[in-house]
Amino acid sequence: MRIGELAVTVGVTTRAVRHYHHLGLLPEPERRANGYREYGLRHAVVLARIRRLTELGLGLAEVRDVLADDAGKDLVEVLTELDEDLARQEEALRERRARLRTLLDAEGGVPAEGPVSPELATLFAGTAHLSDSPMAAKDREIIAFLETAMPAEDREQMVSSVGEALGSPGAVARAEEAYALLDALADAVPGDPRVEEAAVALAGCIPPGLFPEAGELDPDDGFLRAFYDDLAPAQAEAVRRTLHILAEERR
Repeated sequence: MRIGELAVTVGVTTRAVRHYHHLGLLPEPERRANGYREYGLRHAVVLARIRRLTELGLGLAEVRDVLADDAGKDLVEVLTELDEDLARQEEALRERRARLRTLLDAEGGVPAEGPVSPELATLFAGTAHLSDSPMAAKDREIIAFLETAMPAEDREQMVSSVGEALGSPGAVARAEEAYALLDALADAVPGDPRVEEAAVALAGCIPPGLFPEAGELDPDDGFLRAFYDDLAPAQAEAVRRTLHILAEERR
């Protein structure tokens, strides 16, 4: 058989056959006098086995182990590991679908910031009116970002702390006041006397659990610098002053 005939017989592409040659999975056949490869039944059997194994989900490195005569794992061991891995994937898929369904069924629907945890979606739904403030909208984006970027244990702590803070009496009103003060600084200069007032108001809204260590409030942090760049100068100064106030409180 020529390479095209072999590929059609087994149901793969000629490109795949050449790739398997390159990886050493499929032995190279002898060439005839005219230079063409001549494939035999043994090549078709091996190629069909490669196809079956890859369709089961094995990687090519695992296929090489299975095909090896005296090295690597035997087929039963490899397939057992594959079955266990697929079971883990099924469980993860069920968990993802459950989270998705919770988001879709949540009151208020999926927030504008995109898919977040059910807990954060509930929190956003309860403070939806605050998103009319440009600074509040930025805050929601940052919280959604942090939930994605943080390690799991820190993420849960953050969402829990924000939820507890906004759930206390008068918390939403205080947040609304702080956002209004920050919004008013959009066209102000960093030396505006309202900067200190906004910083004090904002510091009073931030739950202690978000910044348990003073060292975490480093004003030179790369993320904070990027955040400042996205703000008006007076707003950025208010946030810097807020972090200074929080650091002083936690010493």
